Amino acid sequence: MNVTVLGAGAWGTALAIHIARRHATQLWTRDPLQCDSMRRLRENARYLPGIALPEGLQLSTDFDAAVAHACAQGLVIVATPMAALAEMLRRLPASAPGVLWVCKGFQEGSGLLGHEVAQAVCPGNPRVGVLSGPSFAVEVARGQPAALVVASTDESTCQLAVDCVHGESLRIYASSDPIGVEVGGAVKNVMAIATGIADGMPGRHGVAAGLGLNARAALITRGLAEMTRLGVALGARPETFMGLSGLGDLVLTATGDLSRNRRVGLMLAQGRPLAQILHALGHVAEGVACAATVLQRARTLGLDMPITEAVVRVLEGSLTPVQAIQELMSRDARRET
Repeated sequence: MNVTVLGAGAWGTALAIHIARRHATQLWTRDPLQCDSMRRLRENARYLPGIALPEGLQLSTDFDAAVAHACAQGLVIVATPMAALAEMLRRLPASAPGVLWVCKGFQEGSGLLGHEVAQAVCPGNPRVGVLSGPSFAVEVARGQPAALVVASTDESTCQLAVDCVHGESLRIYASSDPIGVEVGGAVKNVMAIATGIADGMPGRHGVAAGLGLNARAALITRGLAEMTRLGVALGARPETFMGLSGLGDLVLTATGDLSRNRRVGLMLAQGRPLAQILHALGHVAEGVACAATVLQRARTLGLDMPITEAVVRVLEGSLTPVQAIQELMSRDARRET
């Protein structure tokens, strides 16, 4: 098949590397300098240094030509940040046989999830979906085992994605619940910041830094409850959050050392200003951008999301990490479900 990946960041490049081992693949970037560098070095030195690009992977800055490559018989994968998803969808022709996006979070300003952006930009086109799940780009690029889920209301789009992306090192499962898959991909980043804060708190009385494994397990579990609560209110199925895009992605992002959102939480617990943290990070931490939107959508629906609210207040500077933990621990006892 012919596959085109739009966006040469870490995740777009990793997917292109994986897919190019089995299919004719083009990787598009809007940056001519980045494209020239990748052609010359045969690696993405900025985002995935040291990982060779397959010989068959074609690189392009010509958007129309790259899309035409996939429209012949294949799949277009949008791997840009969420802020560019609407633009990418508008530029794609109606003849595209299948379109997936891999960006996670909410559109800034509108607060829309990916499937809502697609409904607004290309209403009536069912051949769209989301690819998500527990995955660090560098591990996928190296060929280490991983599993993702593709979600679409159109069964043929799910099958096309499985045919294109499923391989020896990357298993693809199908779902008909794009709402649940997208809510999981967005909210888990907020919960990873919360877990990073707990793990990064200074030690007391000779105890190692961090609030301990008990606290981490509690935050992940109650974070999953908040994620499910919001997703079900938006129309998702509760069982989706027990799968790869819910529990799986949450555990990875909240505990993995490669998680940018977790690192934000760790540095917040050390008392570092948010602006300094983001500068040191050098990459986008999606949870920072979408935490306030998650909380706003929850409030609109009349939902209680105390961990999300605590993260938002720490990010905006109205609450210290210590105060956030104290507030969460002082909440009244209640039934678990």
